[in-house]
Amino acid sequence: MTSTPPASAPLRSPVPSPAPATPIGRIPVLEVSPVVEGGRWPAKAVVGEMVPIEATVFREGHDAVAATAVLVAPDGSERTARMVDVAPGLDRFRATLHPDVEGPWSLRVEAWSDPYGTWAHDATIKIEAGVDVDLMLAEGVRLFERVLADGAAPGGRHASPTAGPTGSRRDPDDGRTLADAAAALADAGRPALARLAAATAPEVREALDRAPLRDHVTASATYDLRVERPLALAGAWYEMFPRSEGARRLKDGRWRSGTFTSAARRLPAIAAMGFDVVYLTPVHPIGTTHRKGRNNSLTALPGDPGSPYAIGSKDGGHDAIHPELGSERTFKAFVKEARRNGLEVAIDLALQCSPDHPWVSEHPEWFTTRVDGSIAYAENPPKKYQDIYPLNFDNDPAGIYAEVLRVVRVWIDRGVTAFRVDNPHTKPLDFWEWLLAEVRRTNPEVIFLSEAFTKPAMMHTLARIGFHQSYTYFTWRNSRTELAEYLEEVSGPAGAYMRPSFWPTTHDILPPYLQHGGVAGFAVRAVLAALGSPTWGIYSGYELVENVPRPGVEEQIDNEKYEYKPRDWAAAEEIGISTLLTRLNEIRRDHPALRQLRNLTVHPTTNDQVLAFSRHLPAEHSPTGVADTVVVVVNLDPHSPQESDVHLDPVTLGLPAPAEGHDPWAPSFVAHDELSGESFGWGENVYVRLEPLRQVAHVVHVRQA
Repeated sequence: MTSTPPASAPLRSPVPSPAPATPIGRIPVLEVSPVVEGGRWPAKAVVGEMVPIEATVFREGHDAVAATAVLVAPDGSERTARMVDVAPGLDRFRATLHPDVEGPWSLRVEAWSDPYGTWAHDATIKIEAGVDVDLMLAEGVRLFERVLADGAAPGGRHASPTAGPTGSRRDPDDGRTLADAAAALADAGRPALARLAAATAPEVREALDRAPLRDHVTASATYDLRVERPLALAGAWYEMFPRSEGARRLKDGRWRSGTFTSAARRLPAIAAMGFDVVYLTPVHPIGTTHRKGRNNSLTALPGDPGSPYAIGSKDGGHDAIHPELGSERTFKAFVKEARRNGLEVAIDLALQCSPDHPWVSEHPEWFTTRVDGSIAYAENPPKKYQDIYPLNFDNDPAGIYAEVLRVVRVWIDRGVTAFRVDNPHTKPLDFWEWLLAEVRRTNPEVIFLSEAFTKPAMMHTLARIGFHQSYTYFTWRNSRTELAEYLEEVSGPAGAYMRPSFWPTTHDILPPYLQHGGVAGFAVRAVLAALGSPTWGIYSGYELVENVPRPGVEEQIDNEKYEYKPRDWAAAEEIGISTLLTRLNEIRRDHPALRQLRNLTVHPTTNDQVLAFSRHLPAEHSPTGVADTVVVVVNLDPHSPQESDVHLDPVTLGLPAPAEGHDPWAPSFVAHDELSGESFGWGENVYVRLEPLRQVAHVVHVRQA
């Protein structure tokens, strides 16, 4: 995409042209996923993420049909996997692959006729019935001649002009297995059933699964897949107002602001709790015109610091640093200290201005001028935000686009690697699409988190056009049904483009559940956020169970947006939430299954106050080479003990399917609780009792018995 911003928006959208006709191909491949809006935007993945690739594949007649999933790396090399029919009768095939480097990948599905599968099916039926025995054996011999010849040539001899590369020379062990099977099949001195058994043995089928004989190969279209670094999918964020860290009241009653230097002293404790990103609310100069006072009052008292979202003063705008916080030198020192503690630094990108912002005088055309000559301030009737002027992107898009990109690059040069974008849904989508593409072109490591608590269409489209992560509706999902449905939604097909970030609270939001749930409520929501989503975050003060609302709103009283709020962090140790947060982040780091998105299964419970879900990572996709499975069972009631039966699906846990007639209550695996340190014998059915304050959840590592 060009780096030159558009001069203006088109007056009228062009009439879309019909898509060119595409031949159906010899074997149809339809409904490929993950594909975003027919390929208009790339699907998303990160290095090491399991990417489920699906397609509908079928053909005429009764011959066996099969499919191969193909990922194409930036260097043109391919990762392939044979697909499995996951919906017999509906012709839906699936395989899972994982990309292993960052960059622009692509994916496709190759459908093909399976001559071995067709012969094995027909020969088994006929030979066992004594029908056409010699003929079926002779056809099998000829088929295996093709198999052996195909494996001897790199790329195979079965590819059609529509097929992509099929791989290299067959593995020598598989080659010997197939050669032995071919010899046994051709041995006329052996019984017919023995010859058939040799040619259809499990090891033969497995060898041909790895390097099949493929006829009439028909490839789907190729679709883009953007692969980014792991933090784009999985990470733990900690939000702080740097001005509060080290702030103190002077003898005359006035406040002295905290600084980057004092805020940096908090970084080791944040890192010790296992967080990956420290996110700073705006650090720019704050306007004085119509400055808001404590608790959002319209009158600021002397010394009130104002909202950091009212950006801009005589000291500068979005590229400037509030002089009370420090300087560019001390900000860079803060970033250096964060990195020394294993933390990345994110800042707010809030594209609005106070009336005192330099842009207001230098570029009045960037704002909306009302008929009386005044500049329109932000409103959400009946709410008014007289201290904030929104930008009008229609008046001078070229100028605004270029300036915002310049500002973003200033902060990247200062060491910022992530941006939490404030209210992106109030700015044009084509602007975000352009800006995100431009930053990705020069700084693909930079991550953008969308703070879009808005309607689904806008939230999802922001994700499609390039935002790496998104705030979600998790904050307001409380019941078992609501949570189960939402967990399945965000880990389902939408995971191809929208990566959820679960936040129990923010500086703007204190939901009713936490207003009334006490310490246990904060513990419950932390468990759900940390283990229900690969990315989660907390707002500082969560460790202290700050849960008193401002009357009439879902927001904390004495809100930090409008005042300094130094905290007694020693008290957090007594409450115990910081200990829980630390343990949850340790569990996330110990278990790669919890850093995946599209591997979640909700399990039934007999109590509506108990939610159970699991995440499973097969050995072939695990960075350790060992399968990893975690089961989470949570008491959603922060006030009372709850009991429930939990019905677990062994197959989704990576365990063998139970034998017919088994006892579902009999222990079949070791359940090691990562929170309590205890181990239990669990089976397909299990009884649990969870008590607030004592243990709100089981977080179980599944181990083979």
